[in-house]
Amino acid sequence: MIKNHKVPVGIDAMAFAGPAAFLSLEDLASARNVDPAKYHIGLGQRKMSIASPCEDTVTLAAGAGKKALDQFNIDPASIGTLIVGTETGIDHSKPVAVYVHELLGLDQNCRTFETKHACLGGTAGLTTSMDWIASGRAAGKKALVIAADIASYGARSAGEPTQGAGAVAMVISDSPRLLDIHTQHIGDYTKQVMDFWRPLYARHPIVDGHFSINCYLEALTQARQVALSSESDPPNLAACLYHVPFVKMAQKAHQRELELALGRTLDLNSSQDNDFFTESYGRLTAPFLTLNADVGNIYTGSLFLSLIDLLRQSTSAWHGQNVSLFSYGSGCGATWFMGQIAENASQYCEAIDPQQALDARLKMDVQTYEEWMALANDAPSKTTLVPQDFGLGAGLYYLGTRDHQRIYEWAD
Repeated sequence: MIKNHKVPVGIDAMAFAGPAAFLSLEDLASARNVDPAKYHIGLGQRKMSIASPCEDTVTLAAGAGKKALDQFNIDPASIGTLIVGTETGIDHSKPVAVYVHELLGLDQNCRTFETKHACLGGTAGLTTSMDWIASGRAAGKKALVIAADIASYGARSAGEPTQGAGAVAMVISDSPRLLDIHTQHIGDYTKQVMDFWRPLYARHPIVDGHFSINCYLEALTQARQVALSSESDPPNLAACLYHVPFVKMAQKAHQRELELALGRTLDLNSSQDNDFFTESYGRLTAPFLTLNADVGNIYTGSLFLSLIDLLRQSTSAWHGQNVSLFSYGSGCGATWFMGQIAENASQYCEAIDPQQALDARLKMDVQTYEEWMALANDAPSKTTLVPQDFGLGAGLYYLGTRDHQRIYEWAD
C-alpha cells in the first residue's frame, strides 16, 4: 500500500482560460446531416470552444496565467520558472513562453521556455518544474506551468467534432494548496510511433486514429507499471483522470486501468464485469469530464481541465484522498503519476471554477464558425486585426503583425 509520505512539491494554484465563443455540436451535427448522438454519445462531447483570428496560444496562455496569479494572490515576482507546454506554437523558433513572460510582467531573471511533445507538453513542464524545485535551485520561488493549445482539424474534416481551444495554468510550489504530487509514483514511457504528427508544411495534423488509441493504451500500461513497480497492492484511489482528446476516450482508458489493477481482461459482455466497470467509471472518472465535454479538445491541457473539474467539486471529505493522472502525447510519450488532494483544497473551489466564464461565452452559428475558420488560416499574415470585428470585448488579443512582429494588447 502507499506509504504515508509528505510530498514537498505540487500544484499550488490553477486556472482555465478559453476563447470567447463556442459551437454547439448539436448545431454542427445538424449542418453536417449527422445524428447528434454520434457526437454526444459516440464522442461524449457537447460543445467546442472556437478561437477567433484574434485569439491564439499566447492569448490563451497569458489569460490563464493571469487568472492563476490573481485568483490565488500570487506575486508575479515569486515566479522563478515559466514553462508553456504547447503543440500549437506561433513561431518555428521563438517560444510562446517569452510573449507570456512579458504580458504577465514576470521578472527578467525568470527561467522561461516552451515544451513540445504533442499532448504531453504540459505534463513535461510540470515534472520539469518539480525537479527544479526538488533540486533546491528554486531557492523558495515557484514555477508557472501553462498547457495551452488550439486543436484544429478544419471544417468538414473527420476530426472536426474533436476540436477545441483553451489553456490551463498551474503554479507549482513546495507548499501546494491544491494537490501534493507523489514523487515516488511517477512513471514515464517513450516510443517513436507515427500515430499523430504535423509536418512543418501542413496546417492540420495527420492522424491514424485507431493506431493512436492503441498507442495510448499501451503507453498507459507501461507508464503505470513503472510508477507502481514498488507497490505490492494497487493504490486506493478516489479518482482516475486521463488525457481526453474526446470524452469517450476516458472509458477506454479506465477499462485498461481496471484491467491492470485486476490483472485480467474485463469482458463487458458479462453482466458482472460490465456492472463493475460501470460503477467504477461512474464514480472515479465520469464526474470529472463535464468541462472537457463543454470545452472540447485542448491537447496539452485536457488532463488538467479534468483536474480542475475534480477540484471545483471537492469538499473537506476529499482532503488527503489519492488520485491518479495519466498524460499521453502522440509520437509518443506518456506519464502516469499520483497526487494527494491537499488539506483545505476545498477552500479554493470558487477560485478555480471556470463555469461563470464558460456560461458567458458567445454561442456561434455554423456559418460564422466556418467564416472564422477560413479567416484563421490567414490570421498570422494579417497586418491588422480588430477584436471588435469578431464581437470580442475585454481581454487579451492578437492584433496582427507589424514588420513581421506579432502584436498583443490587453483590452479594457
